Amino acid sequence: MVSSIANSLGFGSGIDTKQLVTDLAAASREPKIERVTQLTQQNQTRISALAQARSNLDGFADSLSQMVSDGTLRSTPTVSDDSILSATSRAGLSADSFAATIEVTQLARAQTAYSGVVADKAAAIGTGTMTLTVGGVNKTITIDATNNSLDGLAKAINASGAGVAASIVADEGGHRIILKGPTGEAGAFTLTVDSGADPGLATFSYGSGGAMTLGQSAANAEFKIDGVAFSRASNIVDDVVPGMSLTLKKAAPGQPVDIGASRPLDMIKQTVGDFVDVYNQLKKSLQSASAMSGPTTGLRELERELQALVGKVLTSHGSINKLSDIGIGSTKDGLLSLDSAKLEKALAADAGAVEALFNPRRDATHTETTDPGIAFALDAIRDKAVATDGVIDRVTKSLDARKEALAEQLGKIEEREDSYRARLEKQFGGLDAKLAAFKATQTYLEQQIEMWNNQNNN
Repeated sequence: MVSSIANSLGFGSGIDTKQLVTDLAAASREPKIERVTQLTQQNQTRISALAQARSNLDGFADSLSQMVSDGTLRSTPTVSDDSILSATSRAGLSADSFAATIEVTQLARAQTAYSGVVADKAAAIGTGTMTLTVGGVNKTITIDATNNSLDGLAKAINASGAGVAASIVADEGGHRIILKGPTGEAGAFTLTVDSGADPGLATFSYGSGGAMTLGQSAANAEFKIDGVAFSRASNIVDDVVPGMSLTLKKAAPGQPVDIGASRPLDMIKQTVGDFVDVYNQLKKSLQSASAMSGPTTGLRELERELQALVGKVLTSHGSINKLSDIGIGSTKDGLLSLDSAKLEKALAADAGAVEALFNPRRDATHTETTDPGIAFALDAIRDKAVATDGVIDRVTKSLDARKEALAEQLGKIEEREDSYRARLEKQFGGLDAKLAAFKATQTYLEQQIEMWNNQNNN
């Protein structure tokens, strides 16, 4: 019906009522649509600015964390003779720890024992129980009809949980069983036959009266660090030098090995410069977003927290424990600047302390609370900002709600304006019909008057 009215507008009256309706509807619709469209575009600009700020914050925090975790900013151990020992750094390294002389006098060994050759490893060896003793702890080994063989004995020992590994190896004339205990003196073991067991099991016992042969005795690693003697059950030692793991490779009495550290000074300098550059990029994106009216002004809270990083104590390592101590300062516009001379001076005074700002020590007394380091401190700010009810979470929710409200408002305007146009078309449709009737009457009267005039003239 509306379509037919719209299509017939103007045909009866001679007036372009169709265009008139279009103009009136547009005059009502366009300012309202334009206003909501502008608000929608402004809101989308804020959403984009927030997304960019979030992306910059994530990239900043993730890159610093990655550099710490992959050891890029960590001092690298140096060893004067890596045929005797090697050294690797561990998380929580303090560069000052890498200075020592080590002498390895004995390597840690595991006890081994082996049996004589058995022609058939699947043949019966006897039944009964045996006692496997390691470090004073006894485990019972049961051989019965289900596992009465050399293979069965090896599997029973491995399943006992005693820490002794049993293996069957081929040898000339058959197979033999080899037992190997844990490394270190405490890993010494015995395997004895219990009373009542078949005599054949004694062939596979080790200890008092046992028939197995000792391959090598258990022994601890013996070494000296700067003249101080140490003994460890393993050749991998990570509890003597803080932040360092040593791997002892061979005994070399009288051949001291020097270990030291190669600090990544160039990488630290580059990282400090990169930190300033990326921080400023993040800061500008936050300033751009927070400068807009509306919900994004809440990002100023995040700006203040980031600004506070410069003066925050990040480590408990000496007097160089803040970014401001290594030449990082704030400018008038809230960005960061770097005093390279002050950074060089800090590195010369205590390179380990500068390194600790990015790669803090971790042990019982150096925690994420006492020594957060820049990466953890930045992570904490990021996590707080994106957490539920954090500043980014709040701003995001507010902008999303605004987006939905504007879309709903636009839909209602479209609906109201469509109804308004329909009313105009209906009203002008009726007016057009009346005007057409008036025009027809006018034409009739004009014709009658003309006819009367003609009659009078005749």
